[in-house]
Amino acid sequence: MLYTLRRFSHSREFKVFEDYFELTLGALIVSLGVAMFLLPNKVISAGVTGIAMIFEILFKWPTGTVNLVLNIPLLLAGIKWGGGIKVLFRTIYAVIVMSLGIDLFLAIIPPVTGDPFVYCLFGGLLDGIGIGLVLRSQGTTGGTDIIAQLLYKYKRISFAAVFLFSNTAILLLAIPVVGLVPVLYALVVNYISSRVLDTVQEGLGYARSAFIISEKAEEMKNAILDRLDRGITLMEGRGGFSGEPKPVLYVVVSRSQISRLKRLIADVDEKAFVVVSEAHEVLGEGFKPISDKK
Repeated sequence: MLYTLRRFSHSREFKVFEDYFELTLGALIVSLGVAMFLLPNKVISAGVTGIAMIFEILFKWPTGTVNLVLNIPLLLAGIKWGGGIKVLFRTIYAVIVMSLGIDLFLAIIPPVTGDPFVYCLFGGLLDGIGIGLVLRSQGTTGGTDIIAQLLYKYKRISFAAVFLFSNTAILLLAIPVVGLVPVLYALVVNYISSRVLDTVQEGLGYARSAFIISEKAEEMKNAILDRLDRGITLMEGRGGFSGEPKPVLYVVVSRSQISRLKRLIADVDEKAFVVVSEAHEVLGEGFKPISDKK
């Protein structure tokens, strides 16, 4: 039985199930953020969902239903010209779940209003977590994502430019409807959401990578192997001023080992040049297995 469960957990079918579970969870989390924190406070989301929120504020049309209707032509355009049937099918699924979830949560969950810090922070957190899970599962939340894909494919206009233009236009459109202050709050929410989204996709930065330039490369390598039990890569560099060849060592360690690494480097060669940076996601021996990569 245990062997069968292990085989299933590594099978293609399990990965598909896992992806759709994350798609569903992510879409519902985005829906919860809109219904509980953003829409009750007239804080407009980015993209098509933001347009749907404006329609609800103006005409009392359900945000989820309007979001679904507005996405239909974009989804059809993506199917016809966008390619990538798997991503588009998962996008359709995510948009439907998100749209239904918004209307459902608006009906059954009391809104959180009053303190802008609370609804901006938690609205941004839920938005970033939800969208991050959807993107990690090879889907999108529709709307400007599809427009950006099509414009990049046919006009080579960058994703960043499309998002900047479209989101700016939507927020400017929202000012006469909700006022300037909620739009400023929306900018805060979008910033928090983007930071959280990066964390969900790239990881929590639990590891550190280090480039070490030292004349005592062999001694340094042996010390790291023996005292930290970490693999190390040796590279050949060249001094920009002197033009002389210089050995470069590259090593990745856990966050708890970085202090030990710096002490070790100082013990071996006080004149070493070291650059330490965050490694958001490390796959392979000693860290997260590559088979777990989305």
